[in-house]
Amino acid sequence: MAILGIDIGGSGVKGAPVDTVRGELLQERHRVPTPQPSDVGSIVEAVAEVAAKFDGYDRVGITFPGVVVDGVTRTAANVDKSWLDAPAAQLFSERLGKPVSVLNDADAAGVAEVAFGAGHDQRGLTMMLTFGTGIGSALFLDGTLIPNTEFGHLELDGKDAELRASDRAREHEDLSWEKWAGRVQDYLRHVEMLLSPRLFIVGGGVSKKADKWLPLIEIRTPIVAATLLNNAGIIGAAVTAEQAGGHPGAIAVDADQPS
Repeated sequence: MAILGIDIGGSGVKGAPVDTVRGELLQERHRVPTPQPSDVGSIVEAVAEVAAKFDGYDRVGITFPGVVVDGVTRTAANVDKSWLDAPAAQLFSERLGKPVSVLNDADAAGVAEVAFGAGHDQRGLTMMLTFGTGIGSALFLDGTLIPNTEFGHLELDGKDAELRASDRAREHEDLSWEKWAGRVQDYLRHVEMLLSPRLFIVGGGVSKKADKWLPLIEIRTPIVAATLLNNAGIIGAAVTAEQAGGHPGAIAVDADQPS
């Protein structure tokens, strides 16, 4: 069964068919700019534009930058407020004419990393954090996703952590890697104190430049860069769609896939 994964990001909407056994893209991904404003109708059409580049798929998995419960988007911190309580899975399914599963974007990236990447075969509590437009989080216990955590909104220096330590904050304030790494370290120590995870996996665009800042982080918990980089959301969305079996929403995914 061919499954299409689509990742809705702050700057781009990208997708490709996925081999959910190997965790690999079957074709080169197609990307379109994220519409501005990123209202419901515009995003649905952008997803349809990406999907139209491919054929032969039976189901679709789609990531969303917010909390998703049973296919309904409950928050919209970094997209248009028209997404609040929108029946996303239903809207996408009607537009694409295929069963669609929708889950949080960081959850999707985490599913991919735990199934095929840096978190494979990791027991105990594993935390995936994506540093991009905001800070996304995905939490796993023995390989099973605990969906819709929002640890990017913890308070850091009197503000939402993502306003201080996201990659957007680094770019907006023109921070050096050293200055930004200090903020990330403060944030990670706070999360570490709350959860005591066994492993942090860091993803998002800055994971491609991990050599510039990851060695500057000093915390007790082991920390590694994501290995699937910008394909993680696409792969995780497709894995979720496969395991959902046509269910319209994000589910608690057991990401312990065979090698």
